[in-house]
Amino acid sequence: MKALIDTCIIIDVLCGREPFCADGQKIFLAVAAHRAEGYMSAKEITDMYYLVHKSTHSDAETHRILRTLLQLFSILDTAAIDCRTALDSEMTDLEDAVMVASAERTGMDCIVTRNIRDYADLSLPVYTPSAFLEILASNEEL
Repeated sequence: MKALIDTCIIIDVLCGREPFCADGQKIFLAVAAHRAEGYMSAKEITDMYYLVHKSTHSDAETHRILRTLLQLFSILDTAAIDCRTALDSEMTDLEDAVMVASAERTGMDCIVTRNIRDYADLSLPVYTPSAFLEILASNEEL
């Protein structure tokens, strides 16, 4: 299953945000074990740099963390057409709309986020971390 993982999930893990980090860690492990293909959008990398650097105050440590993330997750490119599509979408949050357009264009199977209410009425499935983990578990039982 090819899943675009939202920034909030990754930050939950990196910052140990309770009660969310446990499911995020399980998603990281599922990706590492090749039970799912995890993707981050290219824009997430710049967001991640800002958020991680704010915590570490170290360019070297921030780069180390980002390199580790890039070994685990593939990067989903955002194209100009994604931005145009997002501007024409019904979604009110442009950042989310760009992510959806990128995910749809590249054939993602789903988006995983804690913020599912902003992703209502899409053709692409959007799961909370726990729902995504349940789907992975049920697929393994087959």
